Amino acid sequence: MAERIAEDKINEIRHAVDIVEIISDYVQLKKQGRNYFGLCPFHGESTPSFSVSPDKQIFHCFGCHAGGNVFSFLMDLEGISFQEAAIKLAAKVNIDLDIDINIHQQEKKVPKEFQAMKDAHELLRKFYHHLLVNTKEGQHALEYLYGRGFSQESIDKFQIGYSLASWDFVVKFLSKRNFIPEWMEKAGLIIQRERDGTYFDRFRDRIMFPIFDRNGSTIAFSGRSLGGEDPKYLNSPETAIFNKSKILYNYHQAKSSIKKLQYAVLFEGFADVIAADRAGIENGIATMGTSLTDEHIALLRQSVQSIVICYDSDNAGVQAAYRSGNLLQDAGFELKVAMMPDGMDPDEYIKKYGPEKFRHEVIDASLTWMGFKFLYFRRGKNLQNEGDRLNYIEEIIKEISKLPMAVERDHYLRQLAAEFSLSLDALKQQQKEFYFAEKRKSKGKNEDYQKPVIIAKPANELKPAYYTAERYLIAHMLKDRDLAYKVQELLAGNMFNIDEHQAILTYLIEFYEDHLEPDSAAFLTYVQDENLRRMVANIEMQSINDELNNQELSDYIKQVLNYKKLLKIKEKEEEQKEAERLKDFLKAAGIANEIIQLRKSL
Repeated sequence: MAERIAEDKINEIRHAVDIVEIISDYVQLKKQGRNYFGLCPFHGESTPSFSVSPDKQIFHCFGCHAGGNVFSFLMDLEGISFQEAAIKLAAKVNIDLDIDINIHQQEKKVPKEFQAMKDAHELLRKFYHHLLVNTKEGQHALEYLYGRGFSQESIDKFQIGYSLASWDFVVKFLSKRNFIPEWMEKAGLIIQRERDGTYFDRFRDRIMFPIFDRNGSTIAFSGRSLGGEDPKYLNSPETAIFNKSKILYNYHQAKSSIKKLQYAVLFEGFADVIAADRAGIENGIATMGTSLTDEHIALLRQSVQSIVICYDSDNAGVQAAYRSGNLLQDAGFELKVAMMPDGMDPDEYIKKYGPEKFRHEVIDASLTWMGFKFLYFRRGKNLQNEGDRLNYIEEIIKEISKLPMAVERDHYLRQLAAEFSLSLDALKQQQKEFYFAEKRKSKGKNEDYQKPVIIAKPANELKPAYYTAERYLIAHMLKDRDLAYKVQELLAGNMFNIDEHQAILTYLIEFYEDHLEPDSAAFLTYVQDENLRRMVANIEMQSINDELNNQELSDYIKQVLNYKKLLKIKEKEEEQKEAERLKDFLKAAGIANEIIQLRKSL
């Protein structure tokens, strides 16, 4: 069993960490009033509903109702235990937990096979880099890179290396270090021959570009040929530790720059990222030879809300930019598109025109997403031809109709009117027709086709008075220890009507037995049930008066107790009806009198 982290250490961590700072590593937050808001990392949304309170040191999403403190945030997002979250937070604020960290790390129980795969990649990444920069065998590869504009700084930063022109060097190299060949084949580093079952190296005589995961661990390679060999790039296959749909190249290094600059530049491939980095663009990332996926988008949402797409300007690149842009827009990102002339890719452009021109005339001159669509829909059309021209105008008006702001719609309609000498009023009328036609088309369909969120009832549903009263009482009790005991006394042995509210009250009274002062974040750690934690965070985030006067308190208690009486009245009414059905009018009269007395007590 793992050593238990002492309670006083947990409290020390909680008071030392800032929840806003921790969550900012995963979510782009903006301050609004006293709280911070961003896009929820637990469910897909385009409008920020995720709130973080620095005063209370808690978070809550008004969309999916996720909520808790800094410990539960890490537990829910990273799928780790409380102990692991505490260790991670302690490391951030340099608190010594006085326990053996290795025991906890071992408890993660990463399969030995997967760990061996990572260890082998790390070992080879260092060895390949050493071969490139320090040996005669790698000299020709190093000169090749210098000739293509690579600096020594880039080679070191991206840990570029070289694989020997040998069929079995890596096989022997890893075998001598007790790596199991079958596992290394599954890792994609070596290949087994069918004829005799022996192994040979996958990468031979190639420039080696290591692929890192989000934490900076080497998990794959891409090897570039030095001459005309095919394929030009030979990539690691997908393995247990390498999934292209989840990896963004250079994310681990670019993350800090992305947060600083408040935007990321999305490239098509890692070669463009490295070229752009040489030009001073340190916030560049790229997919690994695959289209943008939901996993990529989820990773981006943790760091940024603005993206500049910088793909090749050939037809395939423009098409890919349009596809990726639509996915990112649907996910709520602010978008721009950097366009390069003459069908160039970033690497070619930088070599021809230089780093400064790339930064200022490509990245800084990026088009808005709608501006890019103007160019996208022109492709393949002869605008001197009347049919093509009308088709283009119709497509653009449809896109303008999707814009949420009237100012944007007006701006682009004026641009369209000026370009083709058209009546602005006619374009506005056409745009409105498209807008309402789309509305009619979607009427009756299920409008909520995002990923389902965990909401038991619609957030705007009118709740009964007793429900609201119980929530307000809990909100005030979370701020006032004495009030918690007073409410318990006024309930006089009665319980809250909502089971979850009663459970929270029970937890809170127990919590106050050991804690003399209210502490929202500490209470959330004390509550073991995840659903109750979410509910507490939700209640904490609601707006209440600083103080609860006696009249308000009395009204809330009355609403809680009255509901039980209303249920009793309903029960008596059923009894009265049954007595009348049986023609027992004396009993019915007695029940009627009971009902009158109960109504008077309301």
